[in-house]
Amino acid sequence: MSFISIREVGPRDGLQNEDSVPADAKVRLLDALSATGVQRIEAVSFVHPKAIPQMADADEVWSRATKRPGVRYSALVPNSRGAERALAAGFTEIEVVVSASDTHNRRNVNRSTDESLDDIAALIDLLHRSGATAEVIISTSFGCPFEGDVDPARVAAIVDRVVADGADRVAFGDTTGMGTPRRVEDVVGRVRDRHPDLPLLLHFHNTRGTALANILSALRMGITEYDASVGGLGGCPYAPGATGNVATEEVVHMLHDMGYETGIDLKALLDAARLAQEIAGRELPSGVLRAGPRRPL
Repeated sequence: MSFISIREVGPRDGLQNEDSVPADAKVRLLDALSATGVQRIEAVSFVHPKAIPQMADADEVWSRATKRPGVRYSALVPNSRGAERALAAGFTEIEVVVSASDTHNRRNVNRSTDESLDDIAALIDLLHRSGATAEVIISTSFGCPFEGDVDPARVAAIVDRVVADGADRVAFGDTTGMGTPRRVEDVVGRVRDRHPDLPLLLHFHNTRGTALANILSALRMGITEYDASVGGLGGCPYAPGATGNVATEEVVHMLHDMGYETGIDLKALLDAARLAQEIAGRELPSGVLRAGPRRPL
């Protein structure tokens, strides 16, 4: 039986796209997710509060959260100042992000893609000197809300650059939900040909209802690491029309039914999804949350 690694991103990527919620609620959600059996959680991001006010209490939330043995926690940072804060907080797995689309990158961080790649090279060096790993997330890998289609060759060239600069792993972000199985095959296939041993992770939004199909396509290509967000929380403040991430419970339900192992207790995960819905104060898009898992006859 194959093991598929799910990184839960609801506490960061999910809640950063909701109205600000109290630190107490964030800690409750983090702790509930830590108890589901999930082995990786993106806990917080260390960004300037003017940029993402929903993450202004990252230090407080992280200091109060229960760090469960066996769970790998990571943080997203935008720059060296954020990296220094994450390192001071004790994180050893740190993510940085760049957009394949130059327009989206400028909307997101007010720099060109090439300028961000120069910054990321320095960040990778800082993280490695501090004993941390660096994952580079490439947003808009499958399409951009401003530029439209993104050439897979451009994505592959960015991977070439960050690998040369020392990135430990790479993630492809479907920031707008433009991904389809064909686009997944185009991007992943091209990168796999050039970097067969590079750890890859895929991050899908479900804007157009293709997230599970995209995961199925990637599974057939041997990809074993995916992001998902409890209840389907999330979106992108710099991608008009982008809805939430694929719901963790939908991914887990599908994988378990296909015979894959995730280590996640689906019942505990659904309890966490109900908590996420309470915290968000709205009905979340997860179909499994609404209907419940399929039960054996």
